[in-house]
Parts: sequence; C-alpha cells; structure tokens
Amino acid sequence: MTDGEFRPKLGKIGSRGSKAGKRFAGQVQAAINRAGGRSPLGGRFTGSRIGRGGAATALLKSRDRYAAFRQRRVVVKARVVKLAGKGADGGRAHLRYLQRDGVTRQGEPGELYGPDSDRVDGKDFIDRTEGDRHQFRFIVAAEDGIEYEDLKPLTRRLMAQMQEDLGTKLDWVAVDHFNTGHPHTHIIIRGKDDRGENLVIAREYISCGLRERAVELVSLDLGPRTDWEIEQRLRQEMEQERFTSIDRQLLRMRGDDGLVSLSDRDVFRQTLHQGRLRKLERMGLAAEIGSGRWRLDDELEATLRRLGARGDIIKTMHRELTSKGLVRSAADCVVYDAGQNAEPVVGRVVARGLADEINDRHYIIVDSIDGKSHYIDIGKGEATEPTPNGSIVRVTPRNTEPRQVDRTIAGIAAANGGRYNVDIHLRQDPSATERFAETHVRRLEAIRRSAGGLEREPDGTWIIAPDHLDRVAAYERQRARAEPVIVDKLSTMPLERQVGFDGATWLDRELVSDVPETLRNSGFGPEVRQAQARRRQWLIAQGLAHEERDRMVCRANMISILRQRELNRVAGQLSGELGLSYVEAKTGDRVEGTLRCSVELPGGKYAVIEKSREFTLVPWRPVLDRHVGKEVSGVVQREGISWTVGRQRSGPSVS
Repeated sequence: MTDGEFRPKLGKIGSRGSKAGKRFAGQVQAAINRAGGRSPLGGRFTGSRIGRGGAATALLKSRDRYAAFRQRRVVVKARVVKLAGKGADGGRAHLRYLQRDGVTRQGEPGELYGPDSDRVDGKDFIDRTEGDRHQFRFIVAAEDGIEYEDLKPLTRRLMAQMQEDLGTKLDWVAVDHFNTGHPHTHIIIRGKDDRGENLVIAREYISCGLRERAVELVSLDLGPRTDWEIEQRLRQEMEQERFTSIDRQLLRMRGDDGLVSLSDRDVFRQTLHQGRLRKLERMGLAAEIGSGRWRLDDELEATLRRLGARGDIIKTMHRELTSKGLVRSAADCVVYDAGQNAEPVVGRVVARGLADEINDRHYIIVDSIDGKSHYIDIGKGEATEPTPNGSIVRVTPRNTEPRQVDRTIAGIAAANGGRYNVDIHLRQDPSATERFAETHVRRLEAIRRSAGGLEREPDGTWIIAPDHLDRVAAYERQRARAEPVIVDKLSTMPLERQVGFDGATWLDRELVSDVPETLRNSGFGPEVRQAQARRRQWLIAQGLAHEERDRMVCRANMISILRQRELNRVAGQLSGELGLSYVEAKTGDRVEGTLRCSVELPGGKYAVIEKSREFTLVPWRPVLDRHVGKEVSGVVQREGISWTVGRQRSGPSVS
C-alpha cells in the first residue's frame, strides 16, 4: 500500500466489534466504573440519566420518601422497540392486537385515542412512524384503576406532564383495556421529538420517573390511602401465595446471622409479621428457630414469584374455560413445561392471548385429549401463525439439540480443513444429490441471518469452526427462548363441523392412522370419541367405508377422494372469483407461474399458482411466505415440491 492510501476494513452490520473498537465514551465509562469512580449524585456512573427526563427523575427521587407509603400504587411497564426490519410490521400487528375485540367494559374492540381526540386512525399513526428508528411502549395500571369511570383524562394529564418533564411535544396514541382485574392503558409514543430528531429518554425516567408522575396524579384524584385501606391490604397480603410487600420487609429485617427477629413495638406490625411467617412456615419457606427468631428460605422471593405467576395463569384459564362453557377442575388445569422431555399436547384451542403485553409474548390454552387443559407459553407473537379458537393443534417443545444436518456439516468440514460447500459435500458423499446438499447450505444461511458467527467466502465456501455444534446448540437455545414450542395446526375446522364435512378432516386421518392418538375419558377426549363415531356413520353412508365384523374398514384411497372433492369445490369457487380455469397438478407435472396467495382449507393450506389464463392449487410450504407475488416454478413430487423463485431456472430455490 503506497503512502496516503487508506483501505478501511468494514465490519458486519450491527457488530459491536472488538474491545478496541468500542466508542470512546464507552471506554471512558468502563474506566470510571473499574476505578470505582462515582457521579456527582453518588453511585457508579451508568448513564441511566443520559437523555431527556434525567433531571426530573433526580428531583422526584429526592423527595420525602415517607409520603410514598400513603400514595396510591401504580405499575408502569416499559419497552423500547426497534422498528428496523421486522419491527415495522410488528408495530402494525401490535396496534391491531391492542384494538382487538373484548377489551372494553362492554366487551367491544378497543379504540385508539390521542391528546385531542377520542378516536384516532391507527393507519395515520403507523404512516407517521415510517422511517422511525424506534418507538416507546408503556402499560400504565393503577392499583385502584377500577375507581375510574374513564381512563382517558388521566392518561392525557400524565402525557402532558411527561412532555413537560422531557421538554418536547410527544406524538402518542393510547388504548384503554378493561379485560383483566386491573384496568390499564397501553401508550405508544413515537421515537421522534418535536424537531424530528431521535427521542432519547433517560433510563431512570423510563424505569421510575413516569411511575412517580402517575402515582402523583392518581393520589391527587383519589386522595392518599387511609390507615384503614393500608391495614386492609396488608391483612390480605398475609395469606397470599405470592411475593408481597410484607415479604420484602421481612427480607430487609434479616440480621448478619440470616435470621429475622420479631421485636417491633408496633402491635399491628408485629401481628402482621407473625401471621405472614406462620403462612410461610406452612408453605415450607420459613422455620422458627427460637422464640421470635425465624429463618427464611434462600429461594423465598423466587418461589413466591413463581407461585404468584402460576396463580395468575390459573385464574386466566378458569376465566377463559368458563366463558366457553367448559367446566374443568383446578387439578385438570396445568401449566405446560416445554422441557426437552415434555410430551406433545393434542387438542383444541380454547383461547389465545398475551402473557406479557409489553414484550409481546403470547399464550394459548389447549383443551387436550389427555383430559387436561394446558396453558402454553408460545413465545413471540409473530413466531406462531394465527390459531382460531376451535382449531385442532399439536404442540411440541422445540428441540435445542443440533440436528443431523448440523452434524453432517461439521463432519464434512472437519475432513476438509474446516471448509464446506456443495461441491465438497458431493465429493465427500457420492451418494448425496445436489438438492440434498443445498438443504445444508440453507441451514447455514438461516443460522448466519439469525445469530451470525458464520463466515462465507466469495465463492460460496463456508468456514466452519471446530466448535460448530456448540454454536448451533447455543443458537437453538436462543430460538427456544423466543419460540419455546412448535404449534402445528392439524385442522382449522372445529370438531363439530368435521363430522359431516365433505372433504378430508383430522377425524379421517385419525380413523385411518396406524397409531391414532390416545383418548382419555375426560376433558376433550370423550368429545373426540363421540365425533369419531358420528363420522364413521357418515363415511359409511357415503360409500367410503363399510362395517366388517363390528369394525369399520375404509377404502384404500378414502383420504385422497375426500381431499380431491374439497379441492374441486374450492377450485370452482376460485375460478369464478379469478376468472381463470383450474388445472389439477399431478405428480411429475411442472408447476410454473405467479404465487398469487394462499388458501386455508380444513385439509391443509394450499398455494394458488397463477399462469396466463389458468391456475392450480398445490400444498403450501411455510418458506413461501416471503415470496407471494413472485414467479415460482417446481416439479410436483410425492414428498413435495422444491421451488425455484424467479423466472430463471438458476434462481434461488426454496424447500
């Protein structure tokens, strides 16, 4: 390189780089922390007050703390959401979910409102956020929110105070929800200030400043808590199986020996602590060592928080099951543990909802054929397709172990100096086909897109590290945190409608299965057994089965006949709508055209492929989601179709 030439070495997008590549401010902060340096206000410098609202938070935290004991309690949950990439679509989906049915006092859809209007167009707000780097989402829930007939005035006053604290006008919308025991408000704020610059709010203001402002307003509206109210709430906490303010006090009372000594002269407080300790003793979380001296379990807080969360889940299950007219005992309501040894759950979807509204984690409640009703955390909302109530699903835990494809890649790379590509694969394994080897490349591409850490050379050769399988396992564990289970839709058609449906159904597949699902005599099991008996009679009446020695014998091609009936019926409807003729795709046929859309049928999901003046229907593959509207081609085979996207036959293939 000659003098004066400069060749920058670009890193990967989003990469934090090495320690030497950190921003100078970050290096300074790290040096201050290592040296034990403190900010002027005390404590290590963390940057929590950098941004708008830092000064207001410092003022709020310096006020008289004794007054807080009588103030009304308000919970504020917050999340900063990046809108780059999938975040933009996630913003639209989140807004749609906030406005879903059943969230108002009257059970109607939620309505967006803003600073000056009780009705705001969500599309206009989304259009304004186009190009924004991020947005803020808050949930504000006053403990005594039920006392408010309308939460809108409170929200507007809170947002006006927030604008004053941050020194900028805010662009926000909100929705009030009354579908839980605690009315609450969802607030979405654009990540732009009134000058169009990125809005940066101090972490301390997000974590506690906004809550303090909400507490002020609620206490002003409803007045401070009276002695009687405080005592009543504390008495209720004594017997609760969750982490309470009394437990927090007891943990602070522990001495150097780890024991709690009851020596408070306040009779009420002494009674309160004694009563709570007796409750914890019955739960196996506390033990009396001597007169007035107690030892608390080391996992007291974690255990009580888990019990509290489970109690909330059981209440949710009871509410949803009761609303559907289903009577289940508490023993039949279980929280599904998606561990590696968890058994699959098969049943109908009773409800789907948000387990954590601020982090967009969803749950489904499945009334299973095993006689239990399962509450299942399905992770991020976009990870699982919509599952209408009444759908029949199979839920399985996500496997976090490396797959066989990963082991094959690692083995071939180890034998070839840590390098892998299709040609190397075919030389290493002459029996493999090019199509088979390409599935391994797609696996590497998927891991690189999601987790990074893989290097590919310009000629398409991948550099595979010796610890590749360990990296894959870490990647799968990371995916399992966001998507702990896999939800397979066995049928979108409710069980009752399947009995007389002229098409292939889940009931039919179970009737001809060599290993049908085991049906218990409680829960959803008896309903399935009755539906199967009625379906058998319908199949016999249609000439698709007959009775032989007290058992039903189905025609060998029964499923194919029913599936074709359904396809012909749907194709006729689509032909009228599209103005095109339908052409059936048979094994060995080449399918070419534009991927127009998908149609959900009881027998499965199908892709509509349009070409010139005709169209065809072929089984859908999840990988096609990204290619609607594009030219595709493929050959129909028994095991499926390997698609090529684009007009050129050499274009990218998807399977």
